[in-house]
Amino acid sequence: MRGRPGFFSLICLLALTSSGNTQQTVSYRLTLRDAIEKGLRANLSVLVADTRIEEAEGTRTRRLSAALLPRFRFQSYANFQNRNLYAFGISGPGFPTVIGPFSNYDFRIAADQNLLDLQSYRNYKASRNAVDASKLDYQDARDLIVRSIAGLYLDAQSAAARADAAQTRVSDSQALYQLARSKHDAGTATGVDLLRAQVQLANDQQALLSAQNQHKQALLVLARNLGMSPAIPLELAEPLRFQPLSHPAAEVIVGSALLTRSDYLSLATQRQQLVEQQSASKARYLPKLSLSGNYGGLGRSVGSVEGTYVVQGQLDFTVFDRDRNGEAQELASRIRRIDDEIADLRRGIEQDVRAALLNLESTAEQVAVAQQGQDLAERELKLTQDRFRSGVTNNIEVTTAQDELARAQENYILAVSGYTDAKFALARAAGATEKSIDQYLGNR
Repeated sequence: MRGRPGFFSLICLLALTSSGNTQQTVSYRLTLRDAIEKGLRANLSVLVADTRIEEAEGTRTRRLSAALLPRFRFQSYANFQNRNLYAFGISGPGFPTVIGPFSNYDFRIAADQNLLDLQSYRNYKASRNAVDASKLDYQDARDLIVRSIAGLYLDAQSAAARADAAQTRVSDSQALYQLARSKHDAGTATGVDLLRAQVQLANDQQALLSAQNQHKQALLVLARNLGMSPAIPLELAEPLRFQPLSHPAAEVIVGSALLTRSDYLSLATQRQQLVEQQSASKARYLPKLSLSGNYGGLGRSVGSVEGTYVVQGQLDFTVFDRDRNGEAQELASRIRRIDDEIADLRRGIEQDVRAALLNLESTAEQVAVAQQGQDLAERELKLTQDRFRSGVTNNIEVTTAQDELARAQENYILAVSGYTDAKFALARAAGATEKSIDQYLGNR
């Protein structure tokens, strides 16, 4: 009986260990949309861009409250003091040199409001443009991550397709080896045929191990960029496949991209921000009108406090301000620079769109040719296997056909991968990648 608790503990430990191992072997089926959502939540550049929006909104709030909104404050003090009249130039026969001590109390509410301040107003409008530009930069960062994650998912798809193709070749080589062995045992094939089949099988098995390792490496890279633990086994829910894409003309896509590309719109918004800053700089010479006042009680003691108030209007003119010339020069230079950036990006967008369309057209033709080549290679392999099975020839033709099929399969994988990547590139070039990625994938 004393040994029974230890026995039960051992059984429980084995059960927990078995359960833990079972949980570790459960793979996570990952779709491309799921991968994109995880990548957007985990990517550092997206997180940083989000904090810049908050920073810009804080700057906008400060400029609004500091110069355009009224400010209220409460002041209260009590003091106990004396005064040296002689130090203030008050002296004479019978006048004391020092008076006091005495006390007074003051309780006061004060308010300030700018009535006319075009410089502050223009700076506030510039800060609003800065917020809009930050939001566009944030969306552009998300679109770039969508493009990046889609590319990593495509790499994993291509690696999985290569592993599947390698597994198919191993199965064919195993069948060829069994056939060569049977024919060798029956005396209808030479030892060279058997050895050649063994060599082919070993080569294909080595290629399979390499392809499987590359597939696992691609999944690790994908998991790292999704913020997932590399210990979680991933399984791609969407295999690599060819899905044709219909698209409008290049001119239509370019025109739409100039209205939707976040990076292009961000530059245009930043330019508007600089224009507002220019207006603020010019307004430095314009008059500023403000109103301030306070109301409270003042007295020698708390019981003798009497109400007092002050209302004051203030008009300010800047007569000489050499700094404005330098500021105007800085802003003009920034506007010229951003104009050059806008023009360059406009040409870059058109280049990206046209390059993606050229790649789509080229890779679509490559897919058709590669598919035909793969079908022919499969037929050739079947014919050579039949010829070897019938004893018409040795298995040199079979191994040659296997190599041809391997090249045809690789060509097809490269062509489909290139076509899919061209769709991703077109989605990025056309703008609004996060919203339109499903359309380019053929999901909608």
